[in-house]
Amino acid sequence: MSMALLSSSSLHLPQKRFNLFHPNRLQICKNPILMTGFVSKKQFLGGLGSSYQKSMEMLARVEKYGGGGVAEKEAEAEAVLGDAQLGKFEAILNKLSKWLVACLFGLYILWRHDGEALWAAMGSVVNSWLSITLKQILNHQRPVSALRSDPGMPSSHAQSIFYIAVLGILSLFQWMGTNLFTVSMGAFILISGSYLTWLRVSQQLHTTSQVLVGAILGSSCAISWFWLWHAFVLKAFISSIWVRVIVVLGSAAFCIAFTFYVVREWLIDEL
Repeated sequence: MSMALLSSSSLHLPQKRFNLFHPNRLQICKNPILMTGFVSKKQFLGGLGSSYQKSMEMLARVEKYGGGGVAEKEAEAEAVLGDAQLGKFEAILNKLSKWLVACLFGLYILWRHDGEALWAAMGSVVNSWLSITLKQILNHQRPVSALRSDPGMPSSHAQSIFYIAVLGILSLFQWMGTNLFTVSMGAFILISGSYLTWLRVSQQLHTTSQVLVGAILGSSCAISWFWLWHAFVLKAFISSIWVRVIVVLGSAAFCIAFTFYVVREWLIDEL
């Protein structure tokens, strides 16, 4: 009887159907990696990596040859902006250079307040008078006549700056001797004077030749004036009261008159 119960005729089991549209089947078939007839997961990932690498190489080529234009334009814009800011700074510094040099020279005279300082002040007046006279004689046009109408040869700024710079260097070496400090300070003064003089060229107020001639004349005047003081004037200044009176009164009169003249001309230029 038990054998009868187990027979296929007496036992009715539901038949299992294979449905392609069953939900579970659809979920499995959605993944192409696991479907029969598709590539394996390893092969698929390998192909994906190769395509990604080629895409990145193409993007790199585009960035190099075509896509870098934006970055280059931004860099050029930043460079132009930096040049504009530097040009504005140099223009302001050029306008203030004459006042800066004059103030430093005035502080030097007040600090020394002796015969040599007065002699140096008188020399600055003679140096400036020489520059003005040569300008009228040579009558050399400036690079841009619309900026300044007066002649430009030699450059008065260059001549005055180098007169003060070279005279200051000579006085420094005569006072403290030759050592590391005086050599360093002398180089700093010379470089600063050269930069302030170069601004006259960058601002198109003078040509290079006008600036060079002014620098040579100013340096020559400073050396000559320094040598005259220590070779002749100093001995007479110590031994004779009349020489002291002439040097003091003459320097004071020259400096006061010239200061009013120069300040008046500078104010006119500024306005």
